[in-house]
Amino acid sequence: MSATLTEDKITLLKKTSIEARRLIIESVYHAGAGHVGGPMSAVDVLVHLYFNEMNIDPENPRAEDRDRFVLSKGHSAIGLYSVLAIRGYLPIEELKTFDALNSRLQGHPDMNALPGVDMSTGSLGQGISAAVGIALGAKLQNKNFRTYCMIGDGESQEGQVWEAADIASKYKLDNFVIILDYNKLQQFGWDGEGESREIPVTNPKKRWEAFGFYVITIDGHDFEQINKAFKEAREVKGKPTIIIANTIKGKGVSFMENAYLWHSRVPTNGELKQAVQEIEMEV
Repeated sequence: MSATLTEDKITLLKKTSIEARRLIIESVYHAGAGHVGGPMSAVDVLVHLYFNEMNIDPENPRAEDRDRFVLSKGHSAIGLYSVLAIRGYLPIEELKTFDALNSRLQGHPDMNALPGVDMSTGSLGQGISAAVGIALGAKLQNKNFRTYCMIGDGESQEGQVWEAADIASKYKLDNFVIILDYNKLQQFGWDGEGESREIPVTNPKKRWEAFGFYVITIDGHDFEQINKAFKEAREVKGKPTIIIANTIKGKGVSFMENAYLWHSRVPTNGELKQAVQEIEMEV
């Protein structure tokens, strides 16, 4: 991991995120199904993890000493697949098979189908438990790899999330980092004002501190803040860390941003063209 980010590195990470967002939109359009809003909010953190943070090797995806990543909010799989493809774990062309019968790229990640996926996820709340187990196993075996887990804020309503948090704190898993994709919007839930939804989980900082976590709060779309947060997490001893990444659901496309209806919706041909144009304008 780079201690600081140069302007060239930031530019490269931003371009990678732009490419990933375009691939997300195109893949969901081609499949005729899939989630959009959550993958778009998570992309910048995913890009940083795979291009600047984790000890990984696409040529040796099962290396024993590799860092592990678990996408607990597994319905955002197309976001992970897009980043994995750009990183070299699979051909970018294969993204066109997303959600197709017999494809390696199903609607939720399958660790038995795709190298580079460390845990099969989909049932909300369960991925974090697996990630805690991986981190605990590393501690018990004196392994030096780190384990990262991304959860959603809607997912944080699952009781299993907090049971896992309690265990991570109990065993002082300072090799474990959670990223909360805090886009403050879920597909279903209580209505808010206008066409909004109530925020799924309020004041996450106090909640996670109460469970014994070291808490870092950032703008989840600012690569300098993201980099600084992961660097800070590496210095934490004796407790697990959670990075609360404030994000925008549907980030990068004006008509998708902060719109819960785009949690899971397929763009029309016209919407696809507009979305790609808006995304590519950020280059």
